Amino acid sequence: MKKYKWLIIVLNLMILLVYFNFSVAKKETLLKDGKLILLPLAPVDPRSLMQGDYMNLRYSISEDFNEKSLPKRGYCVVKLDKNGVAQRQRFQKDTTPLKQGEFLINYTSSDGWNVNIGAESFFFQEGQAAKYENAKYGALKVDKEGNSLLIGLYDENLKQIK
Repeated sequence: MKKYKWLIIVLNLMILLVYFNFSVAKKETLLKDGKLILLPLAPVDPRSLMQGDYMNLRYSISEDFNEKSLPKRGYCVVKLDKNGVAQRQRFQKDTTPLKQGEFLINYTSSDGWNVNIGAESFFFQEGQAAKYENAKYGALKVDKEGNSLLIGLYDENLKQIK
């Protein structure tokens, strides 16, 4: 029985490592090949002293929608203007229909009123809060399936804040 115990432990460890490496490779591919989309930010509380310095993000495209029965999971369909800034077109449950020039971003909705699109927090180095206070856009890399990854914050001149 003792030798089976170690075999099970090693097997579980290998499965965990394969899953972790697959997840990292998927994010790296998204960073390299994803479409850059800028989402306008809505005002929020910029700091949490309990968790260190971070900015809680809320995107303006996830506000003021008229959907009465929004599914808990689905896609926010956006269209980009000439600067790459996203304009919400609609929410939908499936990946289709999708028109020319439209992109999908996965969303989740906990209660039908709050819609979470992309990353909801941006962490930065302690003492750097003033640099990010005037951020106007959250920059996401998005793939064809609607998976997104927050890559930074941009100012009103569409320049990345570093």
